[in-house]
Amino acid sequence: MNIIIIDDDKLVCMSLKTILQAEEGIHVLVTGESGPEAVRLYGEYKPDILLMDIQMAGGSGLDAGEEILKQYPDARILFLTTFSDDEYIWKALKIGSKGYLIKQDIAAIAPALRAVMSGQSVFGNEVIARLPELMDSERGANLSDYSMGEREKELTRLVAEGLSNREIADAMCLSEGTVRNYLSAVLEKLGLRDRTQLAVFYLRGGWNR
Repeated sequence: MNIIIIDDDKLVCMSLKTILQAEEGIHVLVTGESGPEAVRLYGEYKPDILLMDIQMAGGSGLDAGEEILKQYPDARILFLTTFSDDEYIWKALKIGSKGYLIKQDIAAIAPALRAVMSGQSVFGNEVIARLPELMDSERGANLSDYSMGEREKELTRLVAEGLSNREIADAMCLSEGTVRNYLSAVLEKLGLRDRTQLAVFYLRGGWNR
């Protein structure tokens, strides 16, 4: 897979590049130091995954991620930061990023990149521990008016638990193709972009479950 690393700490960039390029199948195309540079480099290189810090002197990674996803809705963006602030986590989820990791967990980065490439969303243990409280604090609109079948609810619950399409297919005794069709139909019905936003919808209590 081809990735871009964005971090305003040059030492971090070089260390990540060295660590990740030692992993089989991972190639670092280029590194950058700011949000605006991330937007430019993404457009130029079209990487498989953009691995990016959040708080940077030259411009926020969250703002850059939002801009990139507006231009390239299928972009895979994985945030890697020292901050587990609720505001940052929530915005990362809301804009449609594929994951949020804490920098101290270096060993988790390469597996996370592979998981994102396989279509999963990835969140570090510290972030996952914050999600229930965060979702409760963000609970707002009553979305129970959506007419969702039991299979659609079950699929969404499994997506929220982080299962892949293959694992969902096994759990629901369906083919992967049927799972993909169900997932596409649910996303369209709810006006959501991807499985990350669907997981957030479920965790916020989008319907009475």
